[in-house]
Amino acid sequence: MIRLPLFTASALLAGNLFAQVPPSEDLRLYDVAKASSAQRIKQDIATLVGFGTRHSLSETKSDSTGIGAARRWIQSEFEAISKDCGGCLEVLTIADTVTGKRIPDPHEIVSVIAIQRGQHDPNRMLMMSGDIDSRVTDPMNSTDTSPGANDNASGMAGVIEAARILSRYQFSSSIVYAGLAGEEQGLWGGKIVAAHAIENGWNIDAVLNNDMIGNIAGINGVIDNHTARIFSEGVRWVETEEEARQRYFTGGEVDSASRNLARYIKRVGEQYVSNLDLMMVYRLDRFGRGGHHRPFNEAGFPGVRIMEVNEHYDRQHQDLRNEDGQHFGDTIEFVDFDFASKLTALNAVSLAALAWGPAPPADVTIEGIVQSSTTLKWQLGEDKNLAGYRVYWRLTTEPEWTHSRWAGKVDQFTLENVVIDNYLFGVASFAKDGNESPVVFPGPAGAF
Repeated sequence: MIRLPLFTASALLAGNLFAQVPPSEDLRLYDVAKASSAQRIKQDIATLVGFGTRHSLSETKSDSTGIGAARRWIQSEFEAISKDCGGCLEVLTIADTVTGKRIPDPHEIVSVIAIQRGQHDPNRMLMMSGDIDSRVTDPMNSTDTSPGANDNASGMAGVIEAARILSRYQFSSSIVYAGLAGEEQGLWGGKIVAAHAIENGWNIDAVLNNDMIGNIAGINGVIDNHTARIFSEGVRWVETEEEARQRYFTGGEVDSASRNLARYIKRVGEQYVSNLDLMMVYRLDRFGRGGHHRPFNEAGFPGVRIMEVNEHYDRQHQDLRNEDGQHFGDTIEFVDFDFASKLTALNAVSLAALAWGPAPPADVTIEGIVQSSTTLKWQLGEDKNLAGYRVYWRLTTEPEWTHSRWAGKVDQFTLENVVIDNYLFGVASFAKDGNESPVVFPGPAGAF
């Protein structure tokens, strides 16, 4: 008779338990991160710059100049990518005629969208967006040359490159690649597409807005090719008066869905993309300024802005000129294509992880007033690839989640002797391949 060591039985039991816990990483995401091409991004930025101006009120009939030529080229690129993947993209335009402060006469704003439908949850959508349009000093000047190389041909080229990369894979949820128009004239493209999403019942769990991802040299003299910013709203724009009252007593000021999406992107990006540090900025956007994620936030969708850290204001919204030997204007020689490729990789791995992962937990609640332990509850998901849930907590002063515990495929979990008053809590859902959702903070303050 062979005698097994006394610990073998318990080790085998532990092994069975551990087998139920998903892996900590998805090796496919390293391949996704490495697939981004600086050379292809350079070519696409050059093409966009070559249209002369992409001002929203510029020429629409020409095949070589103006916003019309630019958006038709973007559409043709999406269609070519779709052809290469056997028709995996639905390419469409979403448009409306609008007037506003910077659009004095009725004008059609046309955005170009490509949708890669998910296999299991096609109405759950993850969006990457870039802006088509450009401008010079006068926001109403629709005729002068406006290269918009970094602002925002870099973001638009990143969207096209991400479509090339991710169209090689199949996902559980849908990915939307969006070229949004009218940003410089009042965020019109985002408003129109967000309204279209609501009208058509799209369940958008994430908008990754890329606006200026190609500059590494700041006007402050800093050169940084490894750091990017992620801006996110702290409190939901669509919060009701009653929800605000609840948040006042229970917390959630820094735990909106958008803020936890930012934490998710930071964690995934720094794990899978080499030499990348991500700075979360606890603000909707740069001080007093705006971007195309805002219309989606205002429609109730989680969204963030991804961009460079050190901006160079002489190369933004400027007439092309040289004064006393100093260059003004957003021209292509100041774009760092390797950096733009790195931030494109950040988007690609974030979208892939989200789309391979399950939907965030719904109806998350929390209990534990005047108790020694804290209990989180949520609605059990129906995704066949769902492995289970992990609960998270952190001190109220910590910017990122610091503690977690695997809960399993259950609809509630109690953290024994973890007092509700001292921490912030959340829960994330996990797929069997290890991809997870963003963490969901309990109650309406953090709901996706």
